Amino acid sequence: MDFQKYQQAADYIKSKISAQPRVGIILGSGLGGLADEIADPIVIPYSEIPNFAHSTAIGHKGNFISGTLGGVPVVAMQGRFHYYEGYPMEVVTLPVRVMKLLGIEILIVSNAAGGINSNFHVGDLMIIRDHINMLPNPLIGPNDENFGVRFPDMTRAYDRELIALAETIAQEQKLALQKGVYVSLTGPSYETPAEYKYWQTVGADAVGMSTTPEVIVARHAGIRVFGMSVITNEGWHFEGDYTNDGDEVVAAANAASKRMGGLIAELISRA
Repeated sequence: MDFQKYQQAADYIKSKISAQPRVGIILGSGLGGLADEIADPIVIPYSEIPNFAHSTAIGHKGNFISGTLGGVPVVAMQGRFHYYEGYPMEVVTLPVRVMKLLGIEILIVSNAAGGINSNFHVGDLMIIRDHINMLPNPLIGPNDENFGVRFPDMTRAYDRELIALAETIAQEQKLALQKGVYVSLTGPSYETPAEYKYWQTVGADAVGMSTTPEVIVARHAGIRVFGMSVITNEGWHFEGDYTNDGDEVVAAANAASKRMGGLIAELISRA
């Protein structure tokens, strides 16, 4: 995508907001309610922002929000774009590069994910310590030197200092956390029992349909990343008449969003 398209979007948002954000937040399925915790919000629908797509996924409201969280200037995406919606990767990840141009230093990504690890249960919060990306790599094609180098390192895709701080905060809040590896698949169909078993065997703890392209683009641009999944279904067992249901996923994410919101607000204030 031409650099000017990123700049156009960033310039439009700058004309609407009052402070340079330090942190960007991407809220996944059913987690848009976390945006309600943002103080003094300025809400910009995606439809108003030049070159932004429209979010069509269940539980994604489609708003770009500026304000403060934990006393820190932030911008938040109330819903993201997905490859399965038919958008190319340059569109899926466009908001991350726009947030870079707005001045963010930290990106917090969240998602609803299926639990692969048999120790995980519905409602668990999982810190993403690493990922397996099975979506097309968003950096394929000409490299944009405005953002980063041709071959960015992904050894520490998820910032270890932010992970340690989140674990400390969780202990203080007496909040139980899981930690694991997130695998991203294209969707939109949910996984078969055999696929869940396969990903469990190769080391994944949770599975979803997003996040990793945004993380790759963020790291390419030198942005520190913290990721968290809400476990919304237990894909490690398929007993009786078990099925995966999109509405149930959103409901489970909504139920956990307040706990996650308290943790993230404190993380932002202390990062």
